[in-house]
Amino acid sequence: MKAHWERVLRDRLRLYGHRNWLVVADSAYPAQSRQGIETIVADEEQIAVLARVFMNLRACKHIRPTIWIDEELKFIAQKDALEVATYRKKLARLLDGYTVSALPHEELISGLDRVSQKFRVLLVKTNSRIPYTSVFLELECGYWNTHAETRLRAAMPFRTRRPNGYDDEGVPLLESLDPPQDSTALKGSGLWRKNASKRRRTRARS
Repeated sequence: MKAHWERVLRDRLRLYGHRNWLVVADSAYPAQSRQGIETIVADEEQIAVLARVFMNLRACKHIRPTIWIDEELKFIAQKDALEVATYRKKLARLLDGYTVSALPHEELISGLDRVSQKFRVLLVKTNSRIPYTSVFLELECGYWNTHAETRLRAAMPFRTRRPNGYDDEGVPLLESLDPPQDSTALKGSGLWRKNASKRRRTRARS
């Protein structure tokens, strides 16, 4: 394997995290125009490149991949692409143990275009000449999962975040994370006004 593309991959993996993407593409994959999509060339067979990508990903503890493939790959006839059956078997062995989802090729390309408006994408273009064999890797946090995220969101009280930085009770969001006592609250702040209102109600009851 040539070192250049893999060196770039390792550098990017150190930078990348949740919501970044990797793509290992066949040779006819288009050069997308979004600046967030970085394309490099690995003049090697696609399965071999993909195997190296997974090896590097397994060494990263901060990220893990969600895998997407072209839905069209399942329907390509042998007479139209002679090596497609062999390729599908190799890919199945390589992806064994991973959850793999499929979408139409155009949807994956369009989704990548949208993602790259905010998050960086590395596309490794191989020399393979079998259509619809690009593999898309959506990176997730390696030390967090959807179940933990669901529990976190359920535990958080609902608040309406306002553009001025105050929550729905008029308390500055940063102050509401760790409310200081009355003596340290800045006079005139949202927190001070809230606590003053509590003091007045307490005195009225007494």
